[in-house]
Amino acid sequence: MPFPRLNALVFKHIRTLEMTGVLMRIFSFSLVSWLGAESPFMFVWVFNTTDAALLTWCSALKRDPPYVLLNGFWILVGIVGILRAGNMLD
Repeated sequence: MPFPRLNALVFKHIRTLEMTGVLMRIFSFSLVSWLGAESPFMFVWVFNTTDAALLTWCSALKRDPPYVLLNGFWILVGIVGILRAGNMLD
């Protein structure tokens, strides 16, 4: 894997980073649930895509294919959400 030092640092703190990613996801979906149409959608999509990237990285280091797939999917959904929130897709 590329970035061996960074991967080692992530793996050393993997439980904390996974919990951070999960809390980020809970926060972003809670924000949309509470605010509805008044939600800051670009912020929510960027925040959610960031947590998906973090959780995908952790899953890859743990060699956990189902969660790599799940969180990788959320990265793709997030990219579409960012493009839509930024009015870059019709």
